[in-house]
Amino acid sequence: MLQLQGTWRYHLKSEFDKPYFRALSKFVYSQYSEQICYPPIDQLFNAFNSCSFEAVRVVIIGQDPYHGKGQANGLCFSVNKGMAYPPSLRNIFKELELDMKLSIPESGDLTKWAHQGVFLLNSTLSVRSNQAGSHQKQGWENFTDQVIITLSEQKTDLIFLLWGSIAKNKKKLIDMSKHVILESGHPSPLSANRGYWFGNNHFSKTNALLSIKGKSEIKWGSF
Repeated sequence: MLQLQGTWRYHLKSEFDKPYFRALSKFVYSQYSEQICYPPIDQLFNAFNSCSFEAVRVVIIGQDPYHGKGQANGLCFSVNKGMAYPPSLRNIFKELELDMKLSIPESGDLTKWAHQGVFLLNSTLSVRSNQAGSHQKQGWENFTDQVIITLSEQKTDLIFLLWGSIAKNKKKLIDMSKHVILESGHPSPLSANRGYWFGNNHFSKTNALLSIKGKSEIKWGSF
């Protein structure tokens, strides 16, 4: 069965014996044995392994992994080093450049964000090659919703960045008396070109909020 490691496993242990998670595990293993799927199975929980429960300060919620060869690495919006930037990631970096006056990073691997406490969670953690959304509604959403609920209940002063309608639908899972939510359109070209993404200033706003709480700012650049 699929397993989490570290303290995440302790905080989410009640999920692993639920029927939906057992069915999800069976589905995922069958898909990876019969199909080409992404990210590599040992990176399914990379978002968790790269950012411990205790370290989480900022949460960014994506949809599902990139479905092209060699792209997905288990962190939402992130691609492996050496891969071309997908359109959404390119627009994220363009907004970073506008907002923080930082050069666009040379790599699209967002691991350095994760290591600073930015939890990069996709709603669905796996996908079949070249078939966007192919692992949706199999149980991943149940699990990742519970992850958000657990973070909301057990931590304080988190900053949730909700980009686009799917992420915004998670708002109901978050206790807004304890946490801050910043919302905008999705960084995809369709949304960004309509004026719903650029100028949201989420990177500088996040750092300002962290500073108010006496926490160190995220170094969004310098990849």
